Amino acid sequence: MNKNSSQYSFLRTIILVSTFGGLLFGYDTGVINGALPFMAEPDQLNLTALTEGMVASSLLLGAAIGAVFGGRLSDYNGRRKNILILAVLFFVATLGCTLAPNVSVMIISRFLLGLAVGGASVTVPAYLAEMSPAESRGRMVTQNELMIVTGQLLAFTCNAIIGNVLGDTSHAWRYMLVIAALPAVFLFFGMLKVPESPRWLVSKGRKEDALRVLRRIRNEEKAKSELAEIESAFHKEAEMEQATFKDLAVPWVRRIVFIGIGIAVVQQLTGVNSIMYYGTQILKDAGFETKAALIGNIANGVISVLATFVGIWLLGKVGRRPMLMTGLIGTTVVLLLIGILSVMLKGSPALPYVILSLTVTFLAFQQGAVSPVTWLMLSEIFPLRLRGLGMGVTVFCLWIVNFLVGLTFPVLLANIGLSATFFIFVLLGIASVIFVKRFLPETKGLSLEQLEQNFRAYEKTDRKTVEAEVSG
Repeated sequence: MNKNSSQYSFLRTIILVSTFGGLLFGYDTGVINGALPFMAEPDQLNLTALTEGMVASSLLLGAAIGAVFGGRLSDYNGRRKNILILAVLFFVATLGCTLAPNVSVMIISRFLLGLAVGGASVTVPAYLAEMSPAESRGRMVTQNELMIVTGQLLAFTCNAIIGNVLGDTSHAWRYMLVIAALPAVFLFFGMLKVPESPRWLVSKGRKEDALRVLRRIRNEEKAKSELAEIESAFHKEAEMEQATFKDLAVPWVRRIVFIGIGIAVVQQLTGVNSIMYYGTQILKDAGFETKAALIGNIANGVISVLATFVGIWLLGKVGRRPMLMTGLIGTTVVLLLIGILSVMLKGSPALPYVILSLTVTFLAFQQGAVSPVTWLMLSEIFPLRLRGLGMGVTVFCLWIVNFLVGLTFPVLLANIGLSATFFIFVLLGIASVIFVKRFLPETKGLSLEQLEQNFRAYEKTDRKTVEAEVSG
């Protein structure tokens, strides 16, 4: 094996190991889908609609907090050390969920698991971006997105197997949850074998250590040139005054942050996570038995993985605005059909199969268009000086809306039914389409500098328009 192939092989190992954080993210958000029906049994946790929502959404509240502090902790501890800490937290919180004797312990353990999920959602992509060569950074960072949806598919598959084999036993849900301990162990021991990010090492003045890491994953010439680039970028950032909340007084800055929050909220208002967290419950309400619903839910996981591949391919071919508009119109129409047909076919043996085919179609639009554009645009619209503030605020808002959807969905389902609940998401979908059409700029093919100039120019144009209207 020559040196170049050895370096490439080591880089692939780094990607595989670190993206187990994404796999855990996916598994822990998806496993609750199949575990809830078993937890809700009277001889288990005896969940009500409200406590069911609290069990599912407590992870999301933890994730919002974990995402806010995860970036800062990884700046302080280092990406590698932070992922090691997260792996321990994944393991301990998974055991807490598995062994939970009551609802209170379950909610607390799920919240702690959420801290790990949120921390992983910001730390793993940062680590991947800093370890990857510039020419293949986009492809390597998106490996984490693929691992997230793969983790959800793995959760749905394990839920179906355990539910059908052990569904008659009282503790089937505990077996579903404990499986997440295995990738947490792999993540911990795997991260012990991989190096720290060279970008972080340079930020701490450890130039020689950074060069040593780069030599393990690049050739000699590339390692030295990349080190020089990292040092140059670091010094520029150090000289640059980072944005604070005071900068929101500037109209064009406020507009960017408003658009970022809008993109993040729009992704959640489609109701995607009502299907990812409560898909089994939705299929049960449509008429499937629990075991059949668990099997049917695997289709949702499969289409999510396939659609993510398609979405990544489309990003290089299609503009962001038309892709997001198409995705949102598609998801809204499907939700409308779910609402209408769940009334028209109520009691029909065809209803559960119709609902399953519609949830699969919904996820094709969501994971193939809406979700890929969301994360890409959030990484594109913020100029370097605003990125810390902008990403922190928008990702926090994304998780909070996710939390509210997760908390309220089972309550709505229990009180107003499947069709009325999805009609609410239809209205939110229409509002999302209007927001994108009215406010979202196209970012494809533009540099960060060009985007910043466009936002500044928009402010001047807007001001001139207002002045003209006043004088007129």
